[in-house]
Amino acid sequence: MAKMQPKMLKAMVLGANDGIITTFAVVAGVVGAGLPTPTIIILGIANMTADAISMSLGDFLGEQSVNQLEKKKISAFHHFFRSTSWKTFIAFFFASSLPLIPYLIHFVGVAIEDEMRFPLSMISTACGLFIVGSMRTIITKHGWLRSGLEMLGIGAAAAGVSYLLGKFIEQLIS
Repeated sequence: MAKMQPKMLKAMVLGANDGIITTFAVVAGVVGAGLPTPTIIILGIANMTADAISMSLGDFLGEQSVNQLEKKKISAFHHFFRSTSWKTFIAFFFASSLPLIPYLIHFVGVAIEDEMRFPLSMISTACGLFIVGSMRTIITKHGWLRSGLEMLGIGAAAAGVSYLLGKFIEQLIS
């Protein structure tokens, strides 16, 4: 098995962590505002796509800047595929789909009642955050439980703020 480089691990953990948290924060804010399921799906997918592109290209530009500073002369295309940028995109995009699964699953014929979607989104998000946090220990050798709970705590705080903000704004404009 190939040894994972610290740079690659950082990109993948950052992408997955940010993907899960930001997409669930969008879902939580929309649910808090009492908006319908189609709004959750539209905003969730828009967030997944735009944020995955933004994160991966931001990672790419950051690495390109470092390489230019170090006066390395390689093509941008070659550098992109040598860099961790595409790994950030993949980790972000797939991890960010976890909060949306309960909202999208009816497209494949699985019926979930509306009031169950948000709790299931919370569960899939919490599991994803904990797993990604725990997987960091493959490289870091820190305790898997603590690492998983750290990432879960950060995500829960972000989602809680988004949910409450959605509720507040909905009441403010109603």
